[in-house]
Amino acid sequence: MKLKRLGSMMVIVAVAGMVGCTDMTPQQQGTLSGAAIGAAGGAGIAAISGGNAWTGAAIGGVAGGVAGNIRGGRR
Repeated sequence: MKLKRLGSMMVIVAVAGMVGCTDMTPQQQGTLSGAAIGAAGGAGIAAISGGNAWTGAAIGGVAGGVAGNIRGGRR
């Protein structure tokens, strides 16, 4: 059941990320996509390892957002 909920959450985040990127600068797009990918990855790793998926998503989202912001600003 946990993996099914996690999959649904990842789909919602991916769709929201694609819809919201139309009028953004490259740095903003990098931040948003990095945060979405980081949150999905963090939640997945936490769920697989037996940890709290929400904590993993929060940590992954922050780390991904920072990395995406840095990468997006360098284009």
